[in-house]
Amino acid sequence: MAHIEDRWYKTVVGDDGKKKRVKTGLHGKGLRYRVRYVAPDGRERSQSFPDREKKQAEDFLIKIENDKRAQTYVDPHAGRISFRQYAEQWLATVAVDESTRENYGSRLRNHILPFFGTRSLASIKPEMVRHWDRASGLAVATRAVNFAILQAIFNAAIDDERIAKNPCAAKSVTAPKPEPRTVVPWTAGQVLAVRSGLLDRYRSMVDVAAGCGVRQGEAFGLSIDDLDNDAGWLHVRRQVKRVKHRLVFGLPKSDKERRVPLPARVSQALKMHVEQFPPVEVTLPWEDPDSTKLVTVPLVFTSLRPYAINRNSFDPKHWHRALRHAGIAPGRDSGMHALRHFYASVLLDAGENVKALSEYLGHANAAFTLRVYAHLMPGSQDRTRRAIDEMFGENGPDGLATA
Repeated sequence: MAHIEDRWYKTVVGDDGKKKRVKTGLHGKGLRYRVRYVAPDGRERSQSFPDREKKQAEDFLIKIENDKRAQTYVDPHAGRISFRQYAEQWLATVAVDESTRENYGSRLRNHILPFFGTRSLASIKPEMVRHWDRASGLAVATRAVNFAILQAIFNAAIDDERIAKNPCAAKSVTAPKPEPRTVVPWTAGQVLAVRSGLLDRYRSMVDVAAGCGVRQGEAFGLSIDDLDNDAGWLHVRRQVKRVKHRLVFGLPKSDKERRVPLPARVSQALKMHVEQFPPVEVTLPWEDPDSTKLVTVPLVFTSLRPYAINRNSFDPKHWHRALRHAGIAPGRDSGMHALRHFYASVLLDAGENVKALSEYLGHANAAFTLRVYAHLMPGSQDRTRRAIDEMFGENGPDGLATA
């Protein structure tokens, strides 16, 4: 039966047969009140409180009993684990690919553990989260990602019954939200200028990225077996990425394979490319560089060695040079991802629906695609002008009169 024990006094029966309180051998030593109760797992638990805090002990006992009835009980001792220890356990077990795990680990070490690491998990309150976020001094986009990782750790701690509430989810805590960047797609002239600034062996990567919307790593991981020229499909099955400073093969982003319409001109460009630069079989680990699972793929695009292309050398040596050749400043918005934006803008301008575009780009859902590219969709007024202009054009120079 749950009860509160006073460790400093005990009740005894005196010589006169009456009960009286006397001091115990622990009087004045340590914490006075001990709440004893049986947890839902059947084990006895206890929590101690100092002298003059009997009311707090009573409140604690009431809360424990209410939580047990409501089936929301969390062992108070479970949250005593340090944030660092729990976060490292979470990082080792969270279900993400190894490159994402590496990114999470870097953010934990650099931005989260220095503030929260030595604190116990249960001691972290919303005010601490607010202070950490405001005092970081980081760009809002970086803060947003760090906040999401911290929130995920606390969500896992709730699932593991170490804490009852997520301090990141408190009403007083506002998650940092970066202002959405407006995508400004390149013109066809800029795409062609960048293409001409690359070495011959890399130029068709522009055709694939701008003509099929693949990501940089997906272009690096393209195999000759992924091209179905007769049916007009390009299969996106893998990417080349860096994990622990080594190259590996892995699934495309979001762990989703997909197929993309292969335009005839892109198909022809790739045929010419493989004639000049035959595919090279490259063997790499799958996802984890320490994995014994090795995969061999005949890659369409390889480095000068030849080997799988490493973005850390390709970008500064080749891509940035091509950008300067085209009069474009190297920067965050001018990586190979800009070719995906070009692809999306062309398809939307041609009237392709957002759902299909989302599938071709390999986005998690169409809502994300809409958020990124909604401003590129032709408005109703543009469609009206185009429809009337096309109708006039079909009916000759006299326009409406001819119609």
